[in-house]
Amino acid sequence: MASVGVFAGLIVVVTILSKSHADRNVYPSAGVLFVHVLEREYFKGEFPPYPKAGDSSNDPITFNTNLKGYPDRPGWLRYIQRTSHSDGVLYGSPTAEHVGKPTIIEITAYNKRTFETARHNLVINIMSTEEFPLPYQAEFFIKNINVEEMLASEVLGDFLGAVKNVWQPERLNAINITSALDRGGRVPLPINDLKEGVYVMVGADVQFSSCLREVETPQNQLRCSQEMEPVISCDKKFRAQFHIDWCKISLVDITKVVPVHSNRPDLGTGVLPDIGEYNPPSESLKSRDYFADFLITLAVPSAVALVLFIILGYSLCCRREGVIQLVHHSSIQKSTKELRSMSKNREISWPLSTLPVFHPVSGEVVPPIHPDNYETTSMPLMQTQTNLQSQIQIPQQQSSGKWYS
Repeated sequence: MASVGVFAGLIVVVTILSKSHADRNVYPSAGVLFVHVLEREYFKGEFPPYPKAGDSSNDPITFNTNLKGYPDRPGWLRYIQRTSHSDGVLYGSPTAEHVGKPTIIEITAYNKRTFETARHNLVINIMSTEEFPLPYQAEFFIKNINVEEMLASEVLGDFLGAVKNVWQPERLNAINITSALDRGGRVPLPINDLKEGVYVMVGADVQFSSCLREVETPQNQLRCSQEMEPVISCDKKFRAQFHIDWCKISLVDITKVVPVHSNRPDLGTGVLPDIGEYNPPSESLKSRDYFADFLITLAVPSAVALVLFIILGYSLCCRREGVIQLVHHSSIQKSTKELRSMSKNREISWPLSTLPVFHPVSGEVVPPIHPDNYETTSMPLMQTQTNLQSQIQIPQQQSSGKWYS
């Protein structure tokens, strides 16, 4: 395992070669980026040899990290491992409130080929320093690098070197690194070697340079609002290796930030005080008069409905407009009844299907049956054989062309 500390632009790598089960101690500083690499090669010696044939040097190994006694890590500490064939990385930026409190991280390694496990403890002793945090902090968004690539000491050193050339501070250090996915970014499509992007926050002891201030000009702000690339004079110093989104740069002067103090309540022991035995209420409850509730829920709505009914009746029966409407409605009903009675008494022509027809079997003429007392609207159109009352012979034709019965 290896721990990396970044101070004033210098990359210090401390490698622990011991493979014993003793706890590992690291000493990061508050306000400075902390990076700890979980090397697969280190944990391979903890697993017994695999009896079957295979390449033991390429065993898939994954890691699980958590705060001792808890299911997850502290809030300031993150962990990433892309594949089971790559190293894991713990990284984060401890704050001043964690100073003097040893943080024990349990690291469990899983060998997915042999199903063996190995466990170690990492003790993080956070140190306080008067130099940190630095007062001027700038956060860059780099579009062409993933977080695990940025955590490599060489890449991070190159980026700090480029920032130092632009900013020209006496002291410069990396404060924090955050993946774009942790800020609500989307997973890029697996085309054209797209990257997730990473946010890198750095701090310095001098004011921001004029190049970094260029993004705050009205022209560049307008270009950013139109989703166009701003014109930054020092972008060429980063462009060879780092593609920076200058519209997302954040410049913060912590000396001008008004601190917000939140008064947290004092946490007790979690045990309720002894207030004696519980005394239930008396069985003799005071009677309640529901007459007022009855008036509100029933009498008042009924009175309102009665008043509305009286007003409606007066407007329809006692006023001229209402009387005219009633007479008009009555005349419509009377006319409707007269039209219906006239439609029943009128004579209509019989349909063709009720005229005499030929029987399909015997060839005889069948007269229709239509008593006068039958209602024409209910008369069937086709007659059945069971309703026949008389049969008429079919007329015959003579040789001379005349008809006779």
